[in-house]
Amino acid sequence: MNWSSWSEFFAMGGHALYVWGSYGVTFLFMAVEVLLLRRRRREVMRRVRRLARMQREINE
Repeated sequence: MNWSSWSEFFAMGGHALYVWGSYGVTFLFMAVEVLLLRRRRREVMRRVRRLARMQREINE
């Protein structure tokens, strides 16, 4: 497709709501995924540190 102006590009031939909405929802889910992965990693690292600490105490 060829657009003669930026406004035509952003209007996407009358399908702008669907197109940009799809991009927005995709970006939102990708951002949420990153945040959930970070939180899960923190939880796992806390658990590993706690288990290592418990193991050291048992071995002492």
